[in-house]
Amino acid sequence: MAAPKKGRRPAGGQSRPGRALAIILIAMVALTGGMFWSGHTTPRLGIDLAGGTSITLKAKADPGQESAVNETNMNTAVGIIERRVNGLGVSEAEVQTQGRENIIVNIPRGTNEKQAREQVGTTAQLYFRPVLAVTNGAPQAAPSATPSGSPSAKPSASATGATAGEKKSATPTATASTQGRALTEALKAPSPTPTTSASAKPTATGTPQATPKPDPATAALEQKFTALNCLDPKQRTAAGQGVKAEQPTVACGEDAPGVWSKYLLGPAEVGGRDVDDAKGVLDQQRGMWIVTMDFTDAGAKKFQAITSKLSAQTDPQNRFAIVLDGEVVSAPSVRQTLSASAEISGNFNQQSAQDLGNILSYGALPLTFETQSVDTVTAALGGDQLEAGLIAGAIGLALVIIYLVAYYRGLSLIAILSLGVSALLTYVIMALLGPAIGFALNLPAVCGAIVAIGITADSFIVYFERIRDELREGRTLRPAVERAWPRARRTILVSDFVSFLAAAVLFIVTVGKVQGFAFTLGLTTLLDIVVVFLFTKPVMTLLARTKFFGNGHPWSGLDPKRLGAKPPLRRTRRAHAPVDAKEA
Repeated sequence: MAAPKKGRRPAGGQSRPGRALAIILIAMVALTGGMFWSGHTTPRLGIDLAGGTSITLKAKADPGQESAVNETNMNTAVGIIERRVNGLGVSEAEVQTQGRENIIVNIPRGTNEKQAREQVGTTAQLYFRPVLAVTNGAPQAAPSATPSGSPSAKPSASATGATAGEKKSATPTATASTQGRALTEALKAPSPTPTTSASAKPTATGTPQATPKPDPATAALEQKFTALNCLDPKQRTAAGQGVKAEQPTVACGEDAPGVWSKYLLGPAEVGGRDVDDAKGVLDQQRGMWIVTMDFTDAGAKKFQAITSKLSAQTDPQNRFAIVLDGEVVSAPSVRQTLSASAEISGNFNQQSAQDLGNILSYGALPLTFETQSVDTVTAALGGDQLEAGLIAGAIGLALVIIYLVAYYRGLSLIAILSLGVSALLTYVIMALLGPAIGFALNLPAVCGAIVAIGITADSFIVYFERIRDELREGRTLRPAVERAWPRARRTILVSDFVSFLAAAVLFIVTVGKVQGFAFTLGLTTLLDIVVVFLFTKPVMTLLARTKFFGNGHPWSGLDPKRLGAKPPLRRTRRAHAPVDAKEA
């Protein structure tokens, strides 16, 4: 007779419950310890439960470009705003379109809520423009520009990237007529050469020759630059609005708190789309916060070309202005050709540097937005709804427990313990997912957790009924527990797979708060499998070895008489006629 193989367990053989229980116990201790170690002992709450800010943005199109406000650009803007806000660690920021030209941004109350409010509507149009002229920010009686060779100190570009230092106010030193001549030539050519002659100069024959009149666009830009008052916030904001990248413009820049300069700038040579990555970092050597930028391949070539041109010019035409949303953030001078990367430095602290890096990393909005309304959402209504939902969940849980106790009696203890383990794991994981991925608990997510109670209880019922079926066939409890498990396991896996698939599809095809319901439903479905495999089945195996359950006590829920079990099948030996010694 061949001996059975050692690697195969016979049908009805006993499993090793201690190993599975040790695994889930270690996991529970580790997750709970991680929750307390992280300092986040409660799940983050969504805007409907915690309150927050609701911002309404309205898209504006530049004159003559009304068709730019379309579905494609609006959806692009929604994606960029959502990445910006969530990049700050704001949990469950909800961004969606409303109508044709409005975007609604819901920001839950949190530590970065203020930063998020400041960034949602920032267009973040970044351009690198050559500087044609610069002077102090007050309006001038006549056009003025800092002539070449001005002795005032200017920031310079480093060998590894363009470095914008503290912008210094340039003080004009030439006469009004000289400055006007320099400004006109700056608009005509990238390398202006100031002259000290008057507006009319004599020829060789002594006949005065009139200076050619500038074209209307140049004259209008000169007048705009002259009249611009950078000390007026409204004029600063409107200075560079509606100007295309290929057109010259004027802009303001803050040299120090309350000290402004105004710039005459040429067409943009490099744009924000040419920036591959940007981040705010602390320069340890200089002890100041800067924003580092890495260019794309195409952007590096453009940056190399413009710095090559500027390095051959004199001040201020050897400077390029880093213009963000029409305002000069920095204006360094260039002394050599650069291409790899750039730095923006100036009046930055940690927050402003990281904010600018965050904005530049996620790109510019395709449209300009104005804030229509900023409303503060209180958590009072959401708190009332949460209280009502928790009461409903408690009632449902109580009814499930009453049913389990009345129908399964002692087996209800296993079900209640399993529900407790599942609830503990769900709570701890939700608390950890808040700081990890920004998960926030909202009302639909609470509904998903309540629905999961039924899914988890259904798994217990399937297993218990399989065990009872085995007992009705006349088997004892310990073999019945093991023989029922393979059949119950298949049913539980198929049921949970369908639930998880539905949750995954719902999460993919929906937006906003409905995703919270789908995420919670999928999470609790996965935890149901973990609890049933690593807790419910091992505990059932251990309790089957006790006298209370193993002998079928009437309150165990496994009484063979109540279940109508068949009598156990026993083998009987056939009777043989006696034989005498000779035959033997």
